[in-house]
Amino acid sequence: MRYFFGVLCLILCLGTNAVAASNEEAAIVKNCSGTAFIVRQQRTLTVKKSERIYSGDLLRTGRDGTLGIIFKDNTILSLGPRSELLIEEFHFDPSRGKLSIVTRMLKGTAAYVSGVIARLSPQSVRFETPSATIGIRGTKFLVKVEDGGEEE
Repeated sequence: MRYFFGVLCLILCLGTNAVAASNEEAAIVKNCSGTAFIVRQQRTLTVKKSERIYSGDLLRTGRDGTLGIIFKDNTILSLGPRSELLIEEFHFDPSRGKLSIVTRMLKGTAAYVSGVIARLSPQSVRFETPSATIGIRGTKFLVKVEDGGEEE
C-alpha cells in the first residue's frame, strides 16, 4: 500500500510539472497604468510593473488602462484601454529551434513591434484577430478590434 501511494504521488507530481512546463514564461510587464489584469488559469490578477507573463495568459485592460510588455525575444506589445489579448503560444529556445509566438487580439487596440522570433523564423509568428490573421515578417503595426458594442 505504501508503494502504491508513493507511485501515485510521483505520477501526480510529474503531471503538475508537465502543466507548468507548458506555460512557458513569455514576457515581462514594462509599464502599466489604470486598470489592467492578467487572467491566468481562471484567476484574475492585478497587473504590476515587472510582472511575468506566461503562455496562456489573457491580458485585459479597463476603461482607463494601458499595458506595455516586452517578450523574451524583444517583441514589444502595447495595449490601449478596453483591450483583451491572449498569449496563445510562446516558445523561445533558438538553440533547439523552438521558436513561436501566437497571440489572439479579442478586442481593443494594440501596437506591435516584432522581435527576434520574426527575424529567425517569420513563419512562426502569428497575430490573430476575430476577422484576420497577420503573419509577421519583421514589422511594426497598430491594430484595432471592435468589441461588438459591449460596454464594460
